Amino acid sequence: MILKHTLMRPAAAEVRMMLQRIKKDNMERGRHLVANNPSPSQRMVSADETARDIPNSSSMETPNSWMPLPRSKSLVSTNLEQMGSFTSMPKIAPAPNSDDRDLAYPEEPEDLETTLARCSEHLAGLPEPIERSWSQPLQSKSNEDQNADFQGGEKIRVLQWNALSQALGTKNDNFVKCPPEALEWKTRRFRMLEEIVLHDADVICLQEVDHFRFFLKSLAPLGYHGHFFPKPDSPCLYLPENTGPDGCAIFYKTKKFDLTKVHNRVIEVWHVESNQVVMCTTLRSRTTGQEVCVATTHLKARNGALLSTLRNEQGKDLIEFMASESRSCGPAGSLPRAVICCGDFNAEPTEPVYQTMTENDLKLQSAYATIDGNEPKYTTWKIREDGEHIQTLDYMFYSEDQLQVNGLLDFPDGEAIGQNRLPSTAFASDHFSLVVDFTMKAHPKKRFCKE
Repeated sequence: MILKHTLMRPAAAEVRMMLQRIKKDNMERGRHLVANNPSPSQRMVSADETARDIPNSSSMETPNSWMPLPRSKSLVSTNLEQMGSFTSMPKIAPAPNSDDRDLAYPEEPEDLETTLARCSEHLAGLPEPIERSWSQPLQSKSNEDQNADFQGGEKIRVLQWNALSQALGTKNDNFVKCPPEALEWKTRRFRMLEEIVLHDADVICLQEVDHFRFFLKSLAPLGYHGHFFPKPDSPCLYLPENTGPDGCAIFYKTKKFDLTKVHNRVIEVWHVESNQVVMCTTLRSRTTGQEVCVATTHLKARNGALLSTLRNEQGKDLIEFMASESRSCGPAGSLPRAVICCGDFNAEPTEPVYQTMTENDLKLQSAYATIDGNEPKYTTWKIREDGEHIQTLDYMFYSEDQLQVNGLLDFPDGEAIGQNRLPSTAFASDHFSLVVDFTMKAHPKKRFCKE
């Protein structure tokens, strides 16, 4: 152990110290907010109590039960090894009704129109959702020649969205132009549900989820089942009126896919666990038997050279993990499973992690770059105390030799978004959703084994 830390690269040590400072800042901000806004429903909790601060990842019956976080057996579980973790610091107990038990959820299956009508009832008096259109990718001659390879392949629509944690949005992110009613949870949750349901995706990938039960119960009548994996040391837990840790979630249509595997991982940087996670599901088509690995992640935020380096190292670990998950368990010579890896990468296309994601053995390509060869001008547009932020941070990467892009949901222009930008009463998050239609490459003779 001593030799390991003696040989550690200086950059790694600097990054660890920086993340610890960030976590301490989060804790101090939460303590300051509680001191200035006391609430009888909120209290500080000790390290012993927060040992249970990780929700169950998938159970429909007990979606908000608590369980210890499984950690890598290859690592020594010490504070030094938990990058950015302040597990001994006091956290804030979740607020009342953090599991949305004030709602009566449908007990029977329902169609999209019924769910959207219910959302509209709860959103009465607020603006209509922002209108968006669809685009087709560029069709080169080589793409046309390959179209025959996708004839009869499974079609799949995937939605990717950083939906904005309620605790972070109201207590941490400082959206100075956002009207307070846009972040009122009793209505905002239905604006979020509306955005998801509108696009009728086969697979839904979400980040900054801190109300998993609401989505699980609301999407179940539409035929979805979902899984959730929280950050090990979510910053939400240090904020007043939090609803538990935030994390990543994936939902899929059970009539279209069978779930063969869920694999969660705390992303590592130089063999040290960070505070970011990835969730990967292996889905098998109930029609064709084709399999696809769909993963979602949320990389470390903040600017600076060290943070850019950290995100790139997280990307390398992510690629290695996805390569392992995509390997087919079929006969020798079988093609690997198709891969879709999406999320909020907190990085512009100019950052090294983008190149890491698009130049590797998995042959990943960014779906939105297929429109004109470039990424969109923005996937998030917000105004904070330090000014306006217009950035491209969200991506949907896919294995271009196994999947074909057929259509993409466009982004609205500045006029449609409104002068106060995001979030707003017309859109629930500071990030736009990404929605892509894919066709999987047809493999009529390929056989899949069970995990």
